[in-house]
Amino acid sequence: MEHGKSCKCPCHKVMGILVSFIGVLFLLRHFAVIDQDTLAVMWPILLILVGLNKAYGKGMCKCCSEASQ
Repeated sequence: MEHGKSCKCPCHKVMGILVSFIGVLFLLRHFAVIDQDTLAVMWPILLILVGLNKAYGKGMCKCCSEASQ
């Protein structure tokens, strides 16, 4: 990957999406769209799913494997 160019691989976007989704959950809670009990269940499930995806997903993407060589 060339210096200054961002990677298009979805594996590098997971953390940003996760943080954004958790922020949306808390914002929905603030505006009383969802209740506290729902929020307390949703965000840990999301973290577990992302962790499982990282653990059992495919190997490194092309740009990651090229950078490590």
